[in-house]
Amino acid sequence: MTERLEAGAVAPDFTLTDQDGASVSLHDYRGSKVILYFYPEAMTVACEKQACDFRDNLNSLKGAGYTVLGVSRDEPAKLATFRDKDALNFELLSDPDRVVHEQYATWGEKNLYGKTVTGVIRSTFVIDEDGRIALPLYGVKATGHVASLRKKLGIDA
Repeated sequence: MTERLEAGAVAPDFTLTDQDGASVSLHDYRGSKVILYFYPEAMTVACEKQACDFRDNLNSLKGAGYTVLGVSRDEPAKLATFRDKDALNFELLSDPDRVVHEQYATWGEKNLYGKTVTGVIRSTFVIDEDGRIALPLYGVKATGHVASLRKKLGIDA
């Protein structure tokens, strides 16, 4: 597993396919602030809760200058279904080969219901306008994460 990213590190660049089959590159967001979050699987209870929290808070995040991008191992067709089912209003990116997960150290051992398993480590990265990690958050909880993130970023409701 790759070493965890720390604040100040250059965010690894990538190009992934979004829910509509278009290519999305992190470097296209240079000059903007990005919230890049990794989640285990589309349309599972916890991942839906987290995605809907981002959806419901997107206006205030955008108002503070942030773009939200979600990344999972799901194929684009499943991501499109997820977006449509939950009326998600931000891009979902497909990383089926885990290349970007590995770059961001979001694939590895984690505790799931008292068992150690290998899988996606639910994580969020705030990336600044210069393409550096401003805030790395590993092992976040799905519920309450967006509220906690908004507080850390000083974003009011």
